[in-house]
Amino acid sequence: MAILARLLCFIAATGLAAALPSSEDSTPPSTPTSTPWHTSAVPVGEIIYRCTQPGTVALTFDDGPYQYTDQILDILDAGGVKGTFFVNGQNMASIYDYQSTVQRMVNSGHQVASHTWSHPFLSSLSEERITDEMQHLDTALGSIIGKSPTYMRAPYFDSPPRVVQQLGEMGYHIIQCDVDTKDYAHQEEELIWESVRMFREGMDAGGSLVLAHDIHPWTARVLAQEMVNYVNERGLRGVTVGECLGDAPGNWYR
Repeated sequence: MAILARLLCFIAATGLAAALPSSEDSTPPSTPTSTPWHTSAVPVGEIIYRCTQPGTVALTFDDGPYQYTDQILDILDAGGVKGTFFVNGQNMASIYDYQSTVQRMVNSGHQVASHTWSHPFLSSLSEERITDEMQHLDTALGSIIGKSPTYMRAPYFDSPPRVVQQLGEMGYHIIQCDVDTKDYAHQEEELIWESVRMFREGMDAGGSLVLAHDIHPWTARVLAQEMVNYVNERGLRGVTVGECLGDAPGNWYR
């Protein structure tokens, strides 16, 4: 048993368990996502809406990577705030066209999480198609950063019980939010301040897990900076979703 334990630790430490083949083929792999090697206290198979660690806030960004993502990373890095990026493989752009951006996320201490390959309504898909969506993105991220995420957010928050059950069986922590900036609806100079207001009011009401999108210009030009400023002004720690849930970084990926 001791030899087996040392072998498993070696596999996990060298990343062999997370290594996935590089492929830009549009055909998703057929093998199901494996469960993570690490043991996390964060539950799988249920929806998580808020942070659990006192004094923390998690700024999250969906639907990228895209042309505005690096600008948002600049703002987060300058403000000493870590973000979580729920990425797609093929949504606004191909993830393969933004490999350096995704690598920068990891290298700068941000968290990369899954938002599926193509941003579908998961409730409209069969079990096999859901597996394909998750595994296809896992394969892409494996080729880009050498590992795949254990955290995910369902597009449109579309996660009925059967989908939650399947994602739980696949080993995913399912994240929603308790502060929604609805920035997608306010992408004009005079409108983005409504998202700023919604963010501030949500934070003042005790919110801690914030949703925005890194694919929109006014999120990058105004909202991201305003969120970072507010987090720092209030003396909060802007951290990744994993950290705001008390989860060790080794558990964020396979």
